Amino acid sequence: MKLPEKLWQVQWHLLFAGLSVVGIVLWVLAGVFAAFKSSFLAVLYFATAVSVFAILLLVIEAVRSLKEQQEKIAQINDSLAANKNLLEQISQGVMLSEAAKTIAYRDTDRQQLRASVMEKLHQQDFEATYAMIEDIARRNEYKQLAGELKQTADKYRNATDLERVNQIISYIDKLLEQHQWTTASVQIERLLALYPDSEKAKTMQHELVEKKEQRKRELLAAWDQAVKKADTDYSLMILKELDLYLTPSEGLALQEAASEVFKNKLHNLGVQFSLAVSDKHWEKALETGQEIIRDFPNSRIADEIRSKMAILRELAKE
Repeated sequence: MKLPEKLWQVQWHLLFAGLSVVGIVLWVLAGVFAAFKSSFLAVLYFATAVSVFAILLLVIEAVRSLKEQQEKIAQINDSLAANKNLLEQISQGVMLSEAAKTIAYRDTDRQQLRASVMEKLHQQDFEATYAMIEDIARRNEYKQLAGELKQTADKYRNATDLERVNQIISYIDKLLEQHQWTTASVQIERLLALYPDSEKAKTMQHELVEKKEQRKRELLAAWDQAVKKADTDYSLMILKELDLYLTPSEGLALQEAASEVFKNKLHNLGVQFSLAVSDKHWEKALETGQEIIRDFPNSRIADEIRSKMAILRELAKE
């Protein structure tokens, strides 16, 4: 038996019980009135009976209200069940489309392709180098990159040892400017293996350490300023990069401040989402909800939004 049906039965049981109690009270009143002939006691007992009856009516009304709430919840559950297939599609989170992925990761692809070609080139494996460049040139979006890499390969192949060292160092300097520390470290090790007697090559390891520490100091200073200004978005952006530089002890030192920043960010996004829903700005609500799910996937509000994402998508389309 469903819960609303049970509540309806309870309501009638309470009504019958109330009527029975009132009948008993009235019967007692009649006996008391006959025995004592006291109008004052009769009025007092009658008032008591009316009070009991009023309380019973309030209880019945509360049960009726609860029944209506249960019916509304049942309607919501039916609505969610109707959208089960759509909810399952987004249960794992919001994913970028393939087209969006291509745009978002194109720069990363270029860096990786360039690094792979330069690695073969600095190994002086010219045959493999040119084969890779030809493969890259077959993709229209990378034809310009392939042309640049071919010019670099030609220049390196025809250069003297000193010129090659300078070219490799120039490439490493660009990696350091872009904060690509791992790739730069690999290139430095390869440079030292090829030219162990080069004084310029020997200084590059120290250059890497100095540049990395300098970037760390810059990020810490920027983080401190962002926290003082309560600039939550900028603080999070810095923190994501700064995390790569921190030792475990340094990470613990910043943990409390970082936790507060994340808490503020989640709060701000929650307010934006609630306002967008209240104003029926469904596209904004969808965008904000996706951001919450992406950046705070384990939060309670993310779970709630994820369960309603299919409905938000439909409302945004309309």
